[in-house]
Amino acid sequence: MNITPILNNLYFAPRLKQIERYATQAEALQMAVLKRLVSKAARTEWGKKYNYDTIQTYNDFSSRLPIQTYEEVKGYVERMRQGEQNLLWPSEIRWFAKSSGTTNDKSKFLPVSRESLHDTHYMGGRDAVAVYLGQNPESRFFSGKGLILGGSHAPNLNTPHSLVGDLSAILIENLNPLVNYIRVPSKKTALMEHFEPKMEQIAKEAIPANVSNLSGVPSWMLVLIKHILEKTGKQSLEQVWPNLEVFFHGGVAFTPYREQYKEVIRSANMHYVETYNASEGYFGTQNDPTDLSMLLMIDYGVFFEFMPLEELGSEHPHVVPLWGVETGKNYALIISTSAGLWRYMIGDTVRFTSRNPYKFIITGRTKHFINAFGEELIVDNAEKGLARACAATGAQITDYSAAPVFMDANAKCRHQWLIEFSQMPDDLKNFARILDDTLKEVNSDYEAKRQNDLALQPLEIIVARKNLFHDWLDQKGKLGGQHKIPRLSNTREYIEEMLKLNSYSS
Repeated sequence: MNITPILNNLYFAPRLKQIERYATQAEALQMAVLKRLVSKAARTEWGKKYNYDTIQTYNDFSSRLPIQTYEEVKGYVERMRQGEQNLLWPSEIRWFAKSSGTTNDKSKFLPVSRESLHDTHYMGGRDAVAVYLGQNPESRFFSGKGLILGGSHAPNLNTPHSLVGDLSAILIENLNPLVNYIRVPSKKTALMEHFEPKMEQIAKEAIPANVSNLSGVPSWMLVLIKHILEKTGKQSLEQVWPNLEVFFHGGVAFTPYREQYKEVIRSANMHYVETYNASEGYFGTQNDPTDLSMLLMIDYGVFFEFMPLEELGSEHPHVVPLWGVETGKNYALIISTSAGLWRYMIGDTVRFTSRNPYKFIITGRTKHFINAFGEELIVDNAEKGLARACAATGAQITDYSAAPVFMDANAKCRHQWLIEFSQMPDDLKNFARILDDTLKEVNSDYEAKRQNDLALQPLEIIVARKNLFHDWLDQKGKLGGQHKIPRLSNTREYIEEMLKLNSYSS
């Protein structure tokens, strides 16, 4: 018996009616979120400092509160990790999502409240399923189990009952116990710390299961899938799990992995849904399989603001609420949340493709770009260029990173790309040329700097050995979970480490 239609009608389909309001009531929905957050936090230390009791309008809020980065929040977080409460948010903060670090710190520790778990992260997961089931009425989603690939957690300092770790581990730790009946692997396995033994145990538990859906970061899920195929001797994943139908993915761009997934999952009935579930909150879900942009989820515990990318670093940047954004423009994302992050710039950049409803794509990171020579190259440009070069040359990419060469022995400047191919291009020089030409096409600043090879020489590609990026993460103790390769860097710090490892191990 397929119980999916029954569960859909009871728990998921009614939510789609509410999501339809996004197209016509966006400002009202977002203002309701803001008022709820401000009212809830009015008696906290932060709320008293900024007189939350007297905030009535968005202008009151935006004119009174400064834009925050982790450096400004860090002092509060350290106090909360020591057990202090009612600082940024009134309910007890016992969980901290560990994220990649800042200039001064190896890691960031982002507060996760009971409210943010339920009104943002879990709500996002439920809505992703609701949207998917609405598009696929014949789905047998709940006739099988979900394979959720997550990270690990550890005790937080000496504070009782407090945990720090990957967001995915915090979500798994706090899941309703009933959910464990419809997911693999076991909770104990899912929370194992070391990725490689965890992968082996996940495969052992998952292979005999009836898996219908996958959730995780594309890069790490691909490693697991290949391991499962190797262990079973199967050619494609649907031979292991005949009822597999959807992969909910996020964390890194899917573009470099799309063709590889077509090789390991060959079923024409397989679906892919992109989600935007960051350590700071759940922000977006792909709601149209023919459109790569995501729907901004605007009635969760998150109030959104946006800073035009060109104003980053300015003393008085012009920040706008959701209803002030324009399509086709890059913005740094700023959030206020039910975990006590206020006007917090998370480091991601987005571009809206629609305002009715509000839909967007992630274009990169405020720190993951190359602007060494005024070229303003962002991750979105890189993904488009690599996708076109792969399509033209039959190449497939496992991972990549790029950085500027400021001046070589011949006083020449260029971009240097370190790329690990799972399938080499038929002509590496042609691959480089197509990548370079595409970057010129999609980025006028890059095109101008490449004009006549004056400011920038043609880009250089260095082929990385197999597993280079895996080994680099391993060396840093960052295998698995939500750890990511820095795609574009404005300095040579990361790429020099990678090149040394590439040369040492080749």
